[in-house]
Amino acid sequence: MNIHEHQAKAVLREFGVPVPRGEAAFSVDDAVAAGEKLGGPVWVVKAQIHAGGRGKGGGVKVVKSLEDLRAEATRMLGMTLVTHQTGPHGRVVRRLYVEEGAAIAKELYVSLLVDRETSRVAVVASTEGGMDIEEVAHSTPEKIITFSIDPATGPWPHHAALLAKALQLEGDQAKQLRTLLPALHKAFTVKDMSLLEINPLIVTSDGRLLVLDAKVSFDDNALYRHPEVVALRDETEEDAKEIEAAKHELSYIALDGEIGCMVNGAGLAMATMDIIKLYGAAPANFLDVGGGASKEKVTAAFKIITADPNVKGILVNIFGGIMRCDIIAEGVVAAVREMGLKVPLVVRLEGTNVELGKKIIGESGLNVIAANDLADGAEKIVRAVKGTA
Repeated sequence: MNIHEHQAKAVLREFGVPVPRGEAAFSVDDAVAAGEKLGGPVWVVKAQIHAGGRGKGGGVKVVKSLEDLRAEATRMLGMTLVTHQTGPHGRVVRRLYVEEGAAIAKELYVSLLVDRETSRVAVVASTEGGMDIEEVAHSTPEKIITFSIDPATGPWPHHAALLAKALQLEGDQAKQLRTLLPALHKAFTVKDMSLLEINPLIVTSDGRLLVLDAKVSFDDNALYRHPEVVALRDETEEDAKEIEAAKHELSYIALDGEIGCMVNGAGLAMATMDIIKLYGAAPANFLDVGGGASKEKVTAAFKIITADPNVKGILVNIFGGIMRCDIIAEGVVAAVREMGLKVPLVVRLEGTNVELGKKIIGESGLNVIAANDLADGAEKIVRAVKGTA
């Protein structure tokens, strides 16, 4: 689960992390009131969306008067902000963050994330703050330093020394890291974060370390322990289909292709998406109905797929182990009868109760294309979508 920058900074502030003063704003008047409260003489107006690259898209502006602040707030609120992370459709800006200006002497990069290979918290640091870390990794990988922290001990002074060396900080700034790193680590572990990215961490003109921008993601599996985090969720920033899928405990991720996929098992779902690409099309989603799905769950999954206007065809690929093929068939038939079938549908069933499943679909009277195996199913749905069947 992701949250907005202003929410991330509020969470970090709870743990003593130094962040600039700022106020969230949901209207132009809110933004002006925030500017008056902060006092100026320089403010930064930031569009709040769950995506990076806001500055390049016109979503971050420095202003030096309340009149300019009002003008920028008027421009940003309601705009569709397009960045390299939003895709071409962009995101609608529904809230702003008005923050006090900061005198920047140096921009740095620091992030904490889970290193699954070592089961530790990894710290990634670079002197190239303010840039896309992916571009730094591609162009100058030697400028990215990584080390890990044992969860049994937490950060030690030598970790702060490693971070200071990676960021090329000395003296008082290096000393400040002895407090900053433990605070970041505590926030990360206590709140069950999966990512804490600070870009940039700045050194101010008077020598202070300050978190100028923060991106935080939480482990979805730990949200039951953090109702205060769940309360920060902004569903307007999420795909409505993914929200609906979560209600039915379906693993669903919307993609940009034209062929909807309903599969049981994450590995089989990945293989299904790959073979669709192999045959010249693109998947519209990742959808794993799981091993113990009910007829109602399958029906919900089918509805979610067909709700995507980009879907031009559907491939159902089920290998029945724990999941029975007849249950899948009943769910598909029920959903099609309720919603109608406006696009080609290819069904491949194999495994437990496969003959019964095929019989249910065969006797349903639906215009369903049967497939013998995964390759056959992928080839048939691609042909049907491209009009070459």
